[in-house]
Amino acid sequence: MKRLFIFAIGGTGSRVLKSLAMLLAAGVRSRSSTPYEVVPIIIDPHKSNDDLKRTMSILNAYEKISEHVSGGSSRFFNTKIRTLDRIGLNSSPRPSTFTFELQQVSSARFKNYVALETMSDASRALTEVLFSGDTVDQRGRTIPLIDVEMDIGFVGNPNIGSVVLNQFAESQEFKEFANNFKEGDRVFIISSIFGGTGAAGFPVVLKNLRDASNSDLDGRSYLKNAVIGALTVMPYFNIESDKESPIRRSDFVSKTKAALSYYKRNVTGNNSLNALYYIADNYYGAPYKNDPGTGGQQNDAHFVEVASALAVIDFMGLDDRVLETVNGKATKPIFREFAVRNAPEKLKFSDLHDESERMLSAPLTKLYFMFEYLRDPRFELNEKQHPWRTDAPEIDNTFLGSPFYRSHLSHFGDHFFQWLEELSRNRRGFAPLILGNITNPIADKAPKKSIFKSFTYDHIDGELNKQTKKNQYPTPEQKLLAVFDSATTELLSEFFAMKG
Repeated sequence: MKRLFIFAIGGTGSRVLKSLAMLLAAGVRSRSSTPYEVVPIIIDPHKSNDDLKRTMSILNAYEKISEHVSGGSSRFFNTKIRTLDRIGLNSSPRPSTFTFELQQVSSARFKNYVALETMSDASRALTEVLFSGDTVDQRGRTIPLIDVEMDIGFVGNPNIGSVVLNQFAESQEFKEFANNFKEGDRVFIISSIFGGTGAAGFPVVLKNLRDASNSDLDGRSYLKNAVIGALTVMPYFNIESDKESPIRRSDFVSKTKAALSYYKRNVTGNNSLNALYYIADNYYGAPYKNDPGTGGQQNDAHFVEVASALAVIDFMGLDDRVLETVNGKATKPIFREFAVRNAPEKLKFSDLHDESERMLSAPLTKLYFMFEYLRDPRFELNEKQHPWRTDAPEIDNTFLGSPFYRSHLSHFGDHFFQWLEELSRNRRGFAPLILGNITNPIADKAPKKSIFKSFTYDHIDGELNKQTKKNQYPTPEQKLLAVFDSATTELLSEFFAMKG
């Protein structure tokens, strides 16, 4: 199977990956989606970042679920997500993880990283000029830029990030990636443009991918002409004003303009990319806490991150014939933006344009149906009452105590509801579903009613029973997801006039 390697850089990269995992879990796809195995590689020096930790937890649960249901008929969790070390033929000495480990960064100051004290007088003077100026450290103190600690990221200093991230090409992770890159595989890079880590990391990663042809790595010939896409996330949220923080909202636009100017000359201007997606939102609602990293840095999920995840799915569906690369240059680069039909403070499915609404509405509603049903107390109480649970393979209480259900599926479901709740309360918000309401869950579409029939919890049980009788399932894990996929498809068609 072809693979899509996703380099997710910085906090924005992690947050977009989180939304992508939710969409793939729901079975979201473009009309022409090619099946890919997704291999995320997160690049972020800030290991205590709570957004990174949440994304890692979500990806780990997704990977375990997809391993159990692979080959089944369900569209839920149908796209495989795997760690880099699990895709190759050679065993890796590294622990299984989705992150790229930056060396010599933890608790290190930039001047120590570049060995300032051991430089010649001329080199030291040049370095001090290139990295002159002051910044604010983690404790609110004004310090020379060259003295900054890097274990919470590059806090809005892409010039520092570009130096540190150049170790990327020499890392074990990059060598594993390149040695496992095959013809037909693709690469996608996710980064923000208004901070430090993402703005620095994007051009560094792209350059090293295209320059891999000059190395002795196994996949070098394929990487030179690889299909590479990227997402550039421009400012989309506000932050609180804090004089003791190095992060200032007023810098976002100027940094974006500077980065775009650089990209015009060195990224888009030289046809290094086959497809570049731009996204931003000038509606700045309630500001996020100004946290450069010491407080854990956990932001509520935002609709821009959902739309950004759609960019990855759109890229997966692009035809190879329009993505030709010759001698490391895209012959016909594609540039895309995202738009909505209406832009209220809280978006619903009907506020999206037709294709976005088609891609998101039915899959997200179906996954919501499944997780809302599974957390209803009636579910565990009805172990012996319904054929869909008692017919082999049984969905009994022993199965409900298994690691698959308790540690992976339920855990993912908890993250799914937290994601939906954060999206709905954010500004700009995305609130297409009415949480906690399984019989009237779609905010802008009420279920059909007639004198004889209205939609109830019992209809879900009935459709689950009906779908169970139609098919046979090799494992209870595959059965659980498959019957919910097919049953919710029928229910959406009958009661909501939605094609699943």
